Amino acid sequence: MNAEKLTREELAIDYVLGMAEGQDHERALRLIASDALFQALVTMWREKLGEIDGTAPEHPPQDLTWETLEQAISAPPAKPAVATTPEAESWFGSFWQNPGFWRPAAMAAGLAAVLLTGGLMREWARPPQQPIYVAVLQTEQGRAQAVVNAYADGTVTLVPIETIGVPQGRILEVWTLQSREQGPVSIGRMDQARTLKLDLKQLRRPDAGHLFEITVEPPGGSPTGRPTGPVLSKGLAGQAL
Repeated sequence: MNAEKLTREELAIDYVLGMAEGQDHERALRLIASDALFQALVTMWREKLGEIDGTAPEHPPQDLTWETLEQAISAPPAKPAVATTPEAESWFGSFWQNPGFWRPAAMAAGLAAVLLTGGLMREWARPPQQPIYVAVLQTEQGRAQAVVNAYADGTVTLVPIETIGVPQGRILEVWTLQSREQGPVSIGRMDQARTLKLDLKQLRRPDAGHLFEITVEPPGGSPTGRPTGPVLSKGLAGQAL
């Protein structure tokens, strides 16, 4: 467990990478069972890291056993360039041919590689900044369909966490409602579900209670400037912990 308590997104990343241990692992399991936002974060990072894993070429494992390793180690070493005494040759030969030395060394090297890979993946996966507001967009059936993250620098992104079907000849349009007087405002369009940077330049920054939703609209967006198609999912922004 880390000395400092992990944020929810850091905990979700560690859980997906299999690096959450002890109290962190127990906390992750509790949140998965009770917190829809944490469930969405886990699903999002599992899909993100799954995409990376899928780009790596497959390499069938070699049938390398300790016996073959010991046979390779037992091969006569090359003659040293400098002259040595028979006693020194005997000592060096027994040292390099000793499986008791190489076995722990090989295991330590393998463990170091695993820890290094996990650490690098965690650093890559960790976002440059934590969102200050988060909205989980849910369907009428209560499924989390997408997550909207709002950051302190004004960046707002939508991240789908499940496949969203788009009818042929239609697009998806993202809306926000910051006040009933102003009404819903279009902040993004996409022909298929993907991570999308939302445009809130003409609006104030998201705050707790702001509504986000996704609708199906004609190509080019809603012809009226207001949502016309069915609402696929929606959710209110809340302050990230």
